[in-house]
Amino acid sequence: MEARRAIVREPGLSYKECISTHPLHHSLNLELAKEQHRIYCQTLEDLGLELIKLPAKDDYPDSCFVEDNAIVSGDKAFVTRMAVESRRGEEEDVEEVLERYFKAKKAKEPATIEGGDVVHLPNKLICGITQRTNKEGVRQMREWLDIQIDTISNPNIVHLKSYMKYLGNKIMITTEEYSNHPLVKELELLIVPKEEYYSVNCLAIRNSVVMSNKFSYASKIVREAGFEVINLEMSEFEKCQASLTCLSILF
Repeated sequence: MEARRAIVREPGLSYKECISTHPLHHSLNLELAKEQHRIYCQTLEDLGLELIKLPAKDDYPDSCFVEDNAIVSGDKAFVTRMAVESRRGEEEDVEEVLERYFKAKKAKEPATIEGGDVVHLPNKLICGITQRTNKEGVRQMREWLDIQIDTISNPNIVHLKSYMKYLGNKIMITTEEYSNHPLVKELELLIVPKEEYYSVNCLAIRNSVVMSNKFSYASKIVREAGFEVINLEMSEFEKCQASLTCLSILF
């Protein structure tokens, strides 16, 4: 499904309280985050997407990371149940928007599942079973979306999409850790070194890939694979251990 729209939400007043163990979390600048978010949104519009801008949720520090709120596939949307209790409630207006376009269903307890764990490929999904997504979350998602969903278990990571991202044209960017995984053996892999793993969480839109501007090698190999690379400064989101896919739901 080629994306035509993107749901986005500006960081709210409590953004500096986002869930993070990043060593520079204390230096997070809200005004700079808002400016980086504005440029991000403008980039999506420049790439032809219609933006659906939700109002900021000042009581939810992580609410700008809308990707975690839902998984969209075909004509259905699966609204998630966050693993971290303080985030539950972020998804309510996201669900209202998605119900205009899709048949929607919400995950039920004891499921936990977040969109950052779900890697979209043309004919299937790969979902991480991680610190944020459990087996029951995957089971409910599989039952509702009625699509092949393979899983990769790693209790040591927050979200799988930080380590693998499908770019299109049978090409995936990933880390060395997953470069020999049987689920990706049919794909051409762009493998980034450990010190640039953060670059994997990039945003693929048609033949363009939006990436952090901090990682020259990753940008180079994506460009050499035939994609247009657009580099953005995302420092204030990196301090919340988040990146480019986290800030939108594409459909």
